Amino acid sequence: MKKILITGAAGFLGSHLCERFLKEKFYVIGMDNFITGSLKNINILKKYENFEFIDHDVSEFIQIEDSLDYILHFASPASPIDYLKIPIQTLKVGSLGTHNLLGLARVKKARILIASTSEVYGDPLVHPQTESYWGNVNPIGDRSCYDEGKRAAESLFVDYHKQNNV
Repeated sequence: MKKILITGAAGFLGSHLCERFLKEKFYVIGMDNFITGSLKNINILKKYENFEFIDHDVSEFIQIEDSLDYILHFASPASPIDYLKIPIQTLKVGSLGTHNLLGLARVKKARILIASTSEVYGDPLVHPQTESYWGNVNPIGDRSCYDEGKRAAESLFVDYHKQNNV
């Protein structure tokens, strides 16, 4: 049975991803610290035998004893209402959390996917944004914690791929 770790499992997207992979007969490890997620999203998933939940902040070191095939990194406050209240945690989950999960993927030889956002472009001057557009980012604005966390995450992904083939 393939094993997948889904961070942000108590959030809207994360919980639906958990359910989808459970129905596909994966062993699912959901991880969340409930900073913006909801326990009710996890309670629905507890009926599955192949579901395990870990209450953990991905900004802290992550230890998974067993093997992992895949990691889906969906942990992050995504609403301005949330990340304006908790800017430091938002920046940490995007940067430190991504770094921790990339390290875990490297050690476990797991494939990893991150949920990014067009917010990495900041307040774009062109629409739609192409992959060659570098953006118009305010690194010290109210929303910068989210934008810069996601930008750091994308940079980490590229560097881990170049240096570690992750």
